[in-house]
Amino acid sequence: MKHIITKLNPAFDHRVRLGIMSVLMLEEWVDFSSLKETLNLTDGRLASHIKALEKETYLEVRKRFIARKPNTSYRATDEGRKAFQAHLDALEALLRAGNSGQPE
Repeated sequence: MKHIITKLNPAFDHRVRLGIMSVLMLEEWVDFSSLKETLNLTDGRLASHIKALEKETYLEVRKRFIARKPNTSYRATDEGRKAFQAHLDALEALLRAGNSGQPE
């Protein structure tokens, strides 16, 4: 079980980052307001977690104007998708190992 835990990605240790990546795995682009509303977060809290994922190059940022208003949207990069899927696979393996009582 110890070797499975080492496969967990520390970038996804926080539930907010798990939530952000979960949403971005389902949608091509998601704007800041939609993420904020979906995850029930403050601007600052969401921004800090987005910055952490962006630093890892797991997110791509698109800034544009819609009807003269600024709009910032995000999507998971290919690297982010692969890293998140590997993290989910490790979580799944950890759960299977815990349920079977035997290490994988």
